[in-house]
Amino acid sequence: MNNIGFIGLGIMGTPMAGHLIRGGHKLFLHSRSGVPEELIKQGGKNCASPKEVAQNAEIIFLMLPDTPDVEKVLFGHNGIADALNENPAKRIIVDMSSISPLETIKFANRINQLGCDYVDAPVSGGDVGAKNATLTIMVGADESVFEKIKPILGLMGQTITLIGANGTGQICKIANQIIVALTIEAVGEALLFASKAGADPARVRQALLGGFASSRVLEVHGNRMIKRLFDPGFRIELQQKDLAIALSCASDLGVSLPNTATTESLYNACIAHGGAKWDNSALVCILEKLANHQIKE
Repeated sequence: MNNIGFIGLGIMGTPMAGHLIRGGHKLFLHSRSGVPEELIKQGGKNCASPKEVAQNAEIIFLMLPDTPDVEKVLFGHNGIADALNENPAKRIIVDMSSISPLETIKFANRINQLGCDYVDAPVSGGDVGAKNATLTIMVGADESVFEKIKPILGLMGQTITLIGANGTGQICKIANQIIVALTIEAVGEALLFASKAGADPARVRQALLGGFASSRVLEVHGNRMIKRLFDPGFRIELQQKDLAIALSCASDLGVSLPNTATTESLYNACIAHGGAKWDNSALVCILEKLANHQIKE
């Protein structure tokens, strides 16, 4: 049993922390929105700050919305670094958020200078994967550190891959988000076309799931589009954030990502129409506005 910290207990973080508790670990918890009562009932301890979490835990997991949130938890007032400065005992910081690879490398260097290890381990699989402990976890870390935490990651995920050094986990996650977002857009276009042309989109989807166009996105997000199930899930604003990171990194690298840029603009349009909190499958709503047609079974 390890003393484990978990900071960030939203749609993803709450079930992930729950799996760690049920795996026999003692959890020290903090979230700016408050620690869910269900985790306290399972034995988790509510901490007043990230600093308090780090004072009690050997391994500290972060599951936060964006790069500035991670920086604040690590290095802000009453942050993790305050605890590391006061007590330089060896700890492992595992950031499972989806944030900038360039900033991740900087964060890792600063944590290393305090005598601790840093891991970037973003995930794919959404809220369903978090609840079922079937997440795909993409890890950037030293191999020796990866081997230490792999059994714990295995309580939350099914496919766990060491990509390389710090930052490469986030690079892999960006590649994942490019594929996912562009596929969501493609599925939206396809189902919209089928509906407008007079075919039943549900039956079209069923047929496509048996062919080369089949994908997890068509299965899950295609169903959400047809059934109008736009409650998160993974929010529009978070998908847009990830695509913005992808485009910023691509600009730094001198790489053109034209379809990623187009898809990001559609997510921007969703946000402009009040859809920041919608599930990312609701991207189809903007396509429907452009076509003046709503998908109907």
